[in-house]
Amino acid sequence: MHKNRVNILGTEFDNFTAKQFHQYLDDDLDLKANKFIVTPNPEIVLSARKDNNFSKIINNADYVIPDGIGIIKGAKSLGTPLHERITGFDTLQYLITAANRKQAKVFLLGAKPEVIQASADKIKKDYPQIDLVGYHDGYFKDESKIVEEIADKKPNIVLVALGSPKQELFINKYRDQADAIWVGVGGSFDVFSGTKKRAPQIVQKLNLEWFYRLVKEPTRIGRMLAIPKYMNLISKAKKSNTKD
Repeated sequence: MHKNRVNILGTEFDNFTAKQFHQYLDDDLDLKANKFIVTPNPEIVLSARKDNNFSKIINNADYVIPDGIGIIKGAKSLGTPLHERITGFDTLQYLITAANRKQAKVFLLGAKPEVIQASADKIKKDYPQIDLVGYHDGYFKDESKIVEEIADKKPNIVLVALGSPKQELFINKYRDQADAIWVGVGGSFDVFSGTKKRAPQIVQKLNLEWFYRLVKEPTRIGRMLAIPKYMNLISKAKKSNTKD
């Protein structure tokens, strides 16, 4: 799979369709494989450019999927198009559905106490075949107890919502404690639990989810500034490639 990666400003993305990716995940669950998924958007790509260790962690992950229309546009602009955007939330949703189908064990970590509780309640209600072996909010000081619990419960899927880069650093450090699919899901528990609403389908199709989130949460403006910075670097990279 790594042979087919596309380099976007130093971050190497897997180039496959959502359907292909989901088949890989199904196979991994059946094999009880240890896998690490990262879902970089432009903001994460910029962070990786500033931190060589973080960049290595991302590029050494088993799956690096393009979460963000900016990644798709950047790849196309550089002449190395990716098949399609595969969001972190859609990946979480697929893993939850697959876990229910396969009666798999799931562990949830991160988010606010009320959000993680609502997420756990939703799984118990809507996905009764899932064995929810544990869940914990992201406000903890002693991570060793949580890691011990994960190792003891042996989940098949570990969903970590600690924000980037904290969640990726956590997974990279502790993934050997359980042969599971580990994935950082950022703020996805907020949407999954119903605490926050995802953008309407029409907004998603127009690739304007980022704008919808900004309107709903104006305080995100600082993070949104990463997009023009990223696109400026894409433009410079394209000009450099043209000269070469």
